Amino acid sequence: MTNAPLPSRPMGRAATPIAFIRAIVLAYRRYAADPSRALAQAGIDPALLEQDSARVTALQMEVMSGAAMQELDDEALGWFSRRLPWGSYGMLCRASITSPDLGVALKRWCRHHRLLTEDIGITVELDGSTARLSIVPHQELGELREFCLVTLLRYVLGYACWAIDSRIPLLESRFPFPAPPHADAYPLLFPGPLVFNAGRAEVCFDARYLALPIRRDEAALRSMLQRALPLTVLQYRRDRLLVEGVRQFLHNPANLGATAERVAAHLHVSVRTLHRQLKEEDSSLQQIKDETRRDHAMELLDRSRKSVKQISALVGFGNEKSFTRAFRTWTGLSPRAWRERNLATSASST
Repeated sequence: MTNAPLPSRPMGRAATPIAFIRAIVLAYRRYAADPSRALAQAGIDPALLEQDSARVTALQMEVMSGAAMQELDDEALGWFSRRLPWGSYGMLCRASITSPDLGVALKRWCRHHRLLTEDIGITVELDGSTARLSIVPHQELGELREFCLVTLLRYVLGYACWAIDSRIPLLESRFPFPAPPHADAYPLLFPGPLVFNAGRAEVCFDARYLALPIRRDEAALRSMLQRALPLTVLQYRRDRLLVEGVRQFLHNPANLGATAERVAAHLHVSVRTLHRQLKEEDSSLQQIKDETRRDHAMELLDRSRKSVKQISALVGFGNEKSFTRAFRTWTGLSPRAWRERNLATSASST
């Protein structure tokens, strides 16, 4: 990972636990190095290290991490039995960016991580409709255990969201240690249900995200790697499965007339979020309703003997006239003309 020049005065809300800064300082001590320069560069008063409740900003954490990775030449910050030289995680990103979809990309990322160290194993597994991204230590991680597991999960999750340009809502996040004193900071990193004292460190999400295509190329990767560390805390707003979720819900004819409130409740988002994310995908609830009605109407016209009046009611129109007008807008033909044309085409092909 690399970093572009950053502001000399880190700004923003202080929400990052001082415990994570202490972990970086511990890495310096493991390498018999002095963290003073990195602390000063990040604008962190060393006295804060003695205050359990102290917090720093995300930008301060970014500056401190970047400085330490370069000074120690270890992107793992002392977690493992050997250094991971500067650029190691960028190499993993390059090795997976040409994958056809997220599932393949994550498998490549995890497989290549073994080339860097065997102290831990990272896996992506399917459990029915749920995907589990898990970390299993093969060596004792000691005092750096929490920082290592939390940061690595955020590394991989952040890269995954960036690669498909989509938020990946977490169904659950699990950690194999008691809730730390700064557990209130965890929802910022892992939104959703949290479980401590679990069997292993893992995040769980809808397996359908694994099928989403990679939307980044080499040029985008080079740009991202200039300042990759924010991906460890960045929460994407766009959810590329939302449009598909709306379509699946409306595919049931009984839901075609559903209000935005009902659709949003089904998808567990607010109405505002529903409209915003559909807009980000160049879509809208009305557009998806129209497309669903159109497809359903076409299927009924082609595969049933129901009258146009019956079909208009089945796809949610109050009368045949409004249905005919809408269908002509969608296809350029009236429902009757559509049916007659397709019947004639079928007859000529037999």
